[in-house]
Amino acid sequence: MYIAMNRFTVIVENAQAFEELWLGRDSHLKDMEGFVEFHMLKGPEADGAILYASHTVWQNEDVFRAWTRSDAFRQAHKGAGQTAKLHKGAPKFEGFSAIQHIA
Repeated sequence: MYIAMNRFTVIVENAQAFEELWLGRDSHLKDMEGFVEFHMLKGPEADGAILYASHTVWQNEDVFRAWTRSDAFRQAHKGAGQTAKLHKGAPKFEGFSAIQHIA
């Protein structure tokens, strides 16, 4: 399993617009080979900002990398410029390979 996360720091005044943008977008993930699940997470508020994380689970890192090179990826991210004005700085990417899974 491979987990790909992007963290976003969103000022409180932009939180509603940020959430609406994410909730209304077509991610194109369901059609991708190796895709398992997606979560958009809302974290704590501190110093006038809210931490969000997009959390995508893949069968392995290779299928995630294939997604990042796909037409579906380009389609899903074509409006990325819209979100850039809603959060502070660039999203922070973090990728994790699972070493243990208990279900």
